[in-house]
Amino acid sequence: MRLARRLLSVALLALTCAAGAQQVQPVARVDLVRYSGSWFEIARLPNRFQTQCVANVSAEYVQRDDGQIDVINRCLKADGSSDSAIGRAQIVDAASNAKLKVRFAPVWLSWLPSVWGDYWVLDLATDYSTAAVGEPSHKYLWILSRKRTMTDTQYQEIVQRLAKQGYDTAALVKTRQQP
Repeated sequence: MRLARRLLSVALLALTCAAGAQQVQPVARVDLVRYSGSWFEIARLPNRFQTQCVANVSAEYVQRDDGQIDVINRCLKADGSSDSAIGRAQIVDAASNAKLKVRFAPVWLSWLPSVWGDYWVLDLATDYSTAAVGEPSHKYLWILSRKRTMTDTQYQEIVQRLAKQGYDTAALVKTRQQP
């Protein structure tokens, strides 16, 4: 009987936690013309494809005539050399432009759904000076700025909004940006 109660308690707790899991919500609207251009990474959740990046992480978004977006990510490696990755983004939700899919795999693999990753704009300053990008599983997250730095107040405000969406903001790693 005790075991049954404990199992029931654990099951109810698991259901309560699952029901209380934060839903990721993108911003209501993104003007892709204003969003295009250069962004500096201020912080990120650690991920396997940026382990070699030690500083000066940036992204550039360029609109294409076909409606897709070229994505050029750059960073400085520990040995002082630069690394870059060129990708392509496509809009998933044309009503908001806040949900995109991005791939860095070769074009000939673009037909595979597994090479496309979610790229959702989760936070965006009204003047397009700062942004946060992530995806529904809470596994990936980046805080971006048009400038190499951001004030602590700006950073903390963005972090608080991302925490409300269920992101583990304590795990964020700030990016070193050098002139």
